[in-house]
Amino acid sequence: MGESVIIETRNQSTETRMSDFKFDFENLKAYQKSLEFIDKIFGIYKKLDSQYTYSIGSNLIRAGLSIANNLAEGNGKQSKRERKRYFNIASDSARECVSVINVLKRQRLIEDNLYHEIRIDAREITSIIRGLIDSQ
Repeated sequence: MGESVIIETRNQSTETRMSDFKFDFENLKAYQKSLEFIDKIFGIYKKLDSQYTYSIGSNLIRAGLSIANNLAEGNGKQSKRERKRYFNIASDSARECVSVINVLKRQRLIEDNLYHEIRIDAREITSIIRGLIDSQ
């Protein structure tokens, strides 16, 4: 019985340490903002009529995920050139999201307030990423 308590304590302390652990990219403001952005994009996706989810909805999700993924991957690169390349892709993906949002707006598939909110968020993300690129 004493052994199971020790094992349980070890597992709990390992779980606590792992939950406190962060990868370096998780501290990037651009990465944190991109996760919030993705949450909004998923909200839009879930509200789309099924006839739009595969085409335009999937494109929006892929572009949104690409922002966070390229920030994460790029931040781990050793060379400045490689980091810049991934950060540029992340910025391009944010712009791609804006393009899709513009189409959704033109087709009246997104509410005005959410449309403006997404555009403001994308602008903020691309500005932060520009700072990352310029600092390399």
